[in-house]
Amino acid sequence: MALNLKKNFKLYYSIREVAEMFDLNESTLRYWEQEFSFLRPKTSGPAKIRQYQEKDIEQVRLIHNLVKVRGFKISAAREMLQKNRQGAQTKADALQMLIGVREELEKLKSHLDML
Repeated sequence: MALNLKKNFKLYYSIREVAEMFDLNESTLRYWEQEFSFLRPKTSGPAKIRQYQEKDIEQVRLIHNLVKVRGFKISAAREMLQKNRQGAQTKADALQMLIGVREELEKLKSHLDML
């Protein structure tokens, strides 16, 4: 059995790390936590430090896709997720895959341009 080198062994991410993943402000994530009841990262200690897990990051990815990428208003995104979460998830996954393909194609093009 081969070792999976792409597997992420980190269990928790700080709000700063998650904000950087999506090029957001930390305050935007805090606001989304208020607006979307399903986005509730674990908090620890008396300071209530947020600890995002992979499942929380997937929720942020879904909200980010609707609000920042596709231009939905917060209320429309909330309604979309309440009515058709699976459809929204499928579209977000497809978009993420297409972005990855575009990046690979751009790398290939740059290599070909150098030849």
